[in-house]
Formats: sequence, structure tokens, C-alpha cells
Amino acid sequence: MGRPLTVLVIDDSATNRRTLTTLLESSNDVQVLDWAGDGEEGLKKVLDLKPDVVTLDLEMPRLGGHTFLRLLMRASPTPVIVISSYAHKSDVFKALELGAFDFIAKPPRITPETLELLRRELLDKVFAARHVKSGGRHGAALRSAVFSGEAPQVIAVGASTGGPPAVQRLLEGLASEPTASVLVSQHMPSQFTRAFAERLDRIGPFTVTEACDGDVVAPGHVYIAPGGRHLVLTERAGRMELRTPGPVPADKYAPSVDRLFESAAEVLGSRAVAVVLTGMGADGAQGVRSVRREGGETWAESEDTAVVFGMPKEAIATGAVTRVLALDAIGTELALLVRRRRQAAGQ
Repeated sequence: MGRPLTVLVIDDSATNRRTLTTLLESSNDVQVLDWAGDGEEGLKKVLDLKPDVVTLDLEMPRLGGHTFLRLLMRASPTPVIVISSYAHKSDVFKALELGAFDFIAKPPRITPETLELLRRELLDKVFAARHVKSGGRHGAALRSAVFSGEAPQVIAVGASTGGPPAVQRLLEGLASEPTASVLVSQHMPSQFTRAFAERLDRIGPFTVTEACDGDVVAPGHVYIAPGGRHLVLTERAGRMELRTPGPVPADKYAPSVDRLFESAAEVLGSRAVAVVLTGMGADGAQGVRSVRREGGETWAESEDTAVVFGMPKEAIATGAVTRVLALDAIGTELALLVRRRRQAAGQ
């Protein structure tokens, strides 16, 4: 794997610093360079030591996590993994908007089992940071709009690492056609998906909710898969509905992008639109095959803009992806596609 990945741990708790250092250095491929007890000290050490990755607690004395991120991303953009409690969900999404690479939720109880899960997740995300692209910040807030009530054009979106800001930017580009209905399968802990939906709901023309079993798909709505459950499109009595089944032991991901895309292919056929955004792993690759077999549109984010070019790369490798686009172009092109389809349908 080459030289070890270097990490700086920033946390005001000595116990947390020791724990994170132990977990990180359980791998021979990771070296913890140093630690800092507050954001001001952390910023100085990042600029001095130039680590590959930073782990960051958001609540710190002297210089809080959000201010730290603003200053760091201006001075020396570096992949940052936020370590947060479930009690501060909104702070996490603000950190992602400010440039954090990803986040990890602290387990509510420390047991050997939860520590092992934390260790695996931490190392997975630290290794993924090796492939992070430094890029621009997010665009302006979505403009207000009112949908006119026509039948929805359904777009299925899958994302993992780096996904929350990417989904927001996709919706920003799609805002000129807010009659679309967007189904989002984002890999995220169950305690965070509702907060993610609420945050998106406040910033644009779409009504954004965490999907519930039995929801009727409506124009101008965005449905976020509940963490730990799948999001599946179905048809019942001539209308599109959503189901949120729980995972089975064989499922690697819940929610699963493949499950979402496969259901869209089954219900929508050639009108299905599947978009794979940034993320680790191969979730979505099987799904784009299903959509393409039915003649639907299959798009993937390009390597130039993907925070982690894992999921898009695997989808593209299937040969079933019809378009590869930079993130800022995806929403705009989706809006054009929706507009063409509306015009063709006489809406």
C-alpha cells in the first residue's frame, strides 16, 4: 500500500484522543502524527505537519469545528473526518457543507463490539481519504419555485461517502424543474437520515422528507431512504408508491442503491433514470445494469468531481452507464431531461 497514511487527531477529550489513536494504529498502514486538544492548536499542527487526514471533534474550546473547517479549507484543503455524537446531527451537515470529507457517529455505548465497528468504519474512511479530490465549495441556495401539479418524472439517486453535499448540489441544478420526484439512497446511519432530509427541505423548492412505507410519489418531492432500511419503488392501483423494507442478512448495504435502481427499472422501464454519485464500494453497479436493460437512462459522476471514485467507477465499468458527467452538470442536465419529457408528454 506504500507509505502509511498520516493522521492528526483533534479532540478536546484525552480519552477520545487515546481511543482514536489506538484504533487508527491498529493498522500498520496508518500513522498518527500527533493530536491537538482544540481547533486553534489543531489548525497550527495541520499547517505544520501536513497530515493526509484529520479526525475532528466539532465541539472544542478556543476554536470550534466549523470555524476550524472554514480556515483550513481556505489555507490548506485537507480531508477531514468528523467524529460526532448522535445529538448533534445538524452540526454534522454544516461541517460537510464547509468541506469535511465524511463523518462517523460515536457509538452511544462503548463495548468491545461497538469499538470494533468503530475501528473498521474509521479505517475504511481514512483509507478512502487517500483518493479524495480537493474541489470547489457548494453553490448558492436553491431558489424558490412552485410546482404545477403534473405527473412526476422520477429520478433515482445513489451515493455514499461524500454524498450529502453532492445530493444537495444535484438538487441545486435540478431546481429549475422542481416538478421532478427524486428518490435518494444515501449510505448513512439511521439516526441521521431524517436530519439530512430536514436540512435539504429548508433550502430549496423541493419538499424533502425521510421516506415512509406507503408514501405516494408526488411531483416536487424528494424522498430520502431511511438509514438501515431500503427504499423501493412500487406500483399499486395505477400510482407509484414507496416501500421501506428492512435488510436481510445477505444485504451488504441498507439502504441499497442496487435495490432502489432495480425497483425503478421494474416500475418505470425505459423512463427510469438512475444516477450514481460519489462513494466507496460497488453499490449501484448491478442496479445500472437493470435500468439499462429496460432502456432507461444511467448516469454517473465523473472522476474529476467525485470525492471518492468508487461507486461511479464500478458502475461505469459495467458498460451500462450512458453518461458520465461532472457533479455541477448533473442537476442541470437532469433538468433539461425532465423538461424534454414534459414537452413530449404535452405537459
